[in-house]
Amino acid sequence: MSANPIKVLVIDDEPPIRKLLRMGLSTQGYEVLEASNGRSALEMLAKEPALIILDLGLPDIDGHDLLRMIRGRNDAVPIVVLSSRGDEAGKVQALDLGADDYVTKPFGMEELLARLRAALRHQLQVHGERPVFRSGDLSVDLVRRIVKVGDRDVRLSPKEYDLLRVLVQHAGKVLTHRFLLKELWDELTDAQYLRVYVRQLRQKIEVDPERPHFVLTETGIGYRLRAPD
Repeated sequence: MSANPIKVLVIDDEPPIRKLLRMGLSTQGYEVLEASNGRSALEMLAKEPALIILDLGLPDIDGHDLLRMIRGRNDAVPIVVLSSRGDEAGKVQALDLGADDYVTKPFGMEELLARLRAALRHQLQVHGERPVFRSGDLSVDLVRRIVKVGDRDVRLSPKEYDLLRVLVQHAGKVLTHRFLLKELWDELTDAQYLRVYVRQLRQKIEVDPERPHFVLTETGIGYRLRAPD
């Protein structure tokens, strides 16, 4: 364990879930803080957690309201939401309110740990954005606006490049349709425009556009660019 372990605040009203997370996170060297409801979670923010795991189904404060409150106090701490299977609307709302990612219950610990690592990497990337992004064979030079897959130069239209740039800037994070539409068109427009550009981008950077490796679809929610290896 490192001298200064990363503090993770677990907000969940189910003792078995908190126990599972406490055991799984502790074995990976994290320092685990726990809150069983929204009020105690807000008090625990004073301990400055570096990462938050938030269950949306809390007994005292609606999970989305609590997410909004946390973001009002700290707009940088990565937040990974725990949600019920099939609750696409709740996931979209949480992501639009500032959550970094979501994991669906029941979840595997390895998947959760991978999502937490990706959320921490994304935070570091935002605060010290690297001029050249690399994930597998894909490289994007954000300064020179050069995109390559392996040794092959990829020529993108301005809008295709803008889409890739936004994905790169948030690599590993799920970006909702709403977020991407606002970023790319400055106003909400038909999501079909977004699907068209995603399809065109995949045609140019994916080996098999029908089975994408880089630009991943989060069904009913949005898209995610595969995080750096």
